[in-house]
Formats: sequence, C-alpha cells, structure tokens
Amino acid sequence: MSNTVPPPIHVYFALLPGSLVLDWAGPAEALRIANQALANRGLPERFVQHFVSPTPQSVTSVGAVLTGLEALPATLPTPAWVVLVGLAGKHINVESEEARVLLHWLRALRPVAGLQELITVCAGSVLAAHAGLLTGRRVTTHHLHLDELAAVDPRCDVVANRVFVADGAVYSSAGVTTGIDLLLHRISDTCGPALAAQVAQSMVVALRRGPNDPEFSPFLHHRNHLHPALHRVQDAVGQQPQADWSVPQMAEVAHTSPRHLTRLFLEHAGIAPLQYLRRIRLATAEAALQSGRNVTQAALMAGFSSDTQLRRAWHQFGRGGTPSQGSARSH
Repeated sequence: MSNTVPPPIHVYFALLPGSLVLDWAGPAEALRIANQALANRGLPERFVQHFVSPTPQSVTSVGAVLTGLEALPATLPTPAWVVLVGLAGKHINVESEEARVLLHWLRALRPVAGLQELITVCAGSVLAAHAGLLTGRRVTTHHLHLDELAAVDPRCDVVANRVFVADGAVYSSAGVTTGIDLLLHRISDTCGPALAAQVAQSMVVALRRGPNDPEFSPFLHHRNHLHPALHRVQDAVGQQPQADWSVPQMAEVAHTSPRHLTRLFLEHAGIAPLQYLRRIRLATAEAALQSGRNVTQAALMAGFSSDTQLRRAWHQFGRGGTPSQGSARSH
C-alpha cells in the first residue's frame, strides 16, 4: 500500500480594494489552524496560502491597508484553489482597473475537481459570474446579492437559503461567516472530518455536516465544555478511532483514573466514555461509507471488530436503513 505524501494545495485569495476582511480572514485562519493541527501530529502541512491582487497594496473594507500582496500568477500549480470574496458596497463594482485585471485573469481559469478549484465567499460569486465561471453551475451567494448574481449570469442556477453549495470543482457560500463553514467542509474532504472538527473547535464555531444539512458534526457532539483533559481524550479518540481503546487507556491520556474519567465524561460531556467512543466510530464509518468505502472497509477504518458490530451500532444510534444502503447512496 502506497504511503505517498499528497502534494500541498496552493490556495490563492484574490483580493480587490474594498474586500470584506472576514470573507478571507476567517477561511485563511481555518487553513492555518488545519496546518498547525497536522504539524502537531507530525504530518506535513497541506495548505500553502497566497494573497494575490492586481496591485501590491490594497485597502480593505474596514480601511486597513494590505501590503506585500503577490501578483496574480501567470500559471497555477496543481492542485490549487482560487478564493474570491465579497466587496464593500450594495453592488459589486467591476468597472475599476483592478477589477478588470482580475476578471481577465479569472477568465483563464479552468476549474477541474482535484486540480484547479474555485471557491467563492459571499458576493465573490458575482465576480466569478462576471468572469463566466458559473455558467451551468448551481451556486449561492449573500442573500442581498441573489438577484444581482442571477442578472449577471442567467445561465447559472442560483440557490437561496443554503450555507454553501458544491457543484463539481466550484464551491460557493452565502454571507460572510459561511466562508468558514465552506472551508471547514473542504478541510474535511481533504484531511478528514476529525481534523475539520478539531479546527472548528479551535475556532469555536459550529461544524455543519454538509451544504444542505444544518446538523452539527458528530465529532463536535458532547464537546460543549471547557475541560482540557476531557478535550485531550476526545481529540485522541477522534484522531485514532480504530485504536484498541478502553477506559483505562483513555484515562492515561487524561492523566487521571478510569473512575474519575468516567465521572468527567458524565459531568461535562453528558455521555459515558465507551458510548462516546462508539459514537465517534460510527461517525467515522459513516464518513468512510460516504466516500465510497464498502461496509467491511468502513468497519475496519472506524475500529469496529466486524461488520456485525458496525450494524449493531448503526441501529443502536437510530440510523435509518443499513450501512450497505449508506454505501450505495455514495455512488
């Protein structure tokens, strides 16, 4: 089995004068924290961030001046993500010289999943539409720009009331902070749901399951507490659910006794340690099934001793249908 290290993903935040700070700063922080979490595990960082612009200096929506911005690259490495963000103002102004230069650069993009992908935050989708990148795509944007987006490119399918929408190599999010939701989703796709949940916890934000599901990630259930030893155990279980965990082994991570750890779980997380472990294993198996693994592979990756044990947990926690049906839905 190959242990080839995947190449880093180059992420280009394309910024114009008036760019909304939270549109790019929030996602950029999510990627930074993901890199830090990977490094803490002894793994290589996955994201190389670039802040690019038609000019080396730009004034943001709040008046702060960005300097030392990189030039728009003539070519993009692979894999690469291009991130477009919203601008201050009621409508997206594409008449400035900087906007014209950016649109010219954007028109050369050819989004292909896994190679060159486009991410829009807030009204960044309107810029993408002006560049002709959204034709035939399902997309969303800030609710105040829905009509503007539809008018700029009537051939794109504008979707309202969504945190974010994924269509092939194009990912679009709604207003401002939903860019963080979208980047957490992409971190989950790239580095796994446990790491994305760790990033979300570090940022103190809710991690949604996907573009159409408002439910919290199962990796964040029972983590609405501030007990550091318990978080250490939950991090360890989430990172290695397939390990042969027992309450004494969990207690070693927390540097406490098994009895006291059980008391901590019940008091702060509202669940017993082994029940929490089963929930994490089930969530890991579900993620594996959704990514195309079969039931046996999913059970092994999640730490279940057999397909039967996975099926038992599936029904114990009220999942509909069977694990096999969950795998079939992913195809």
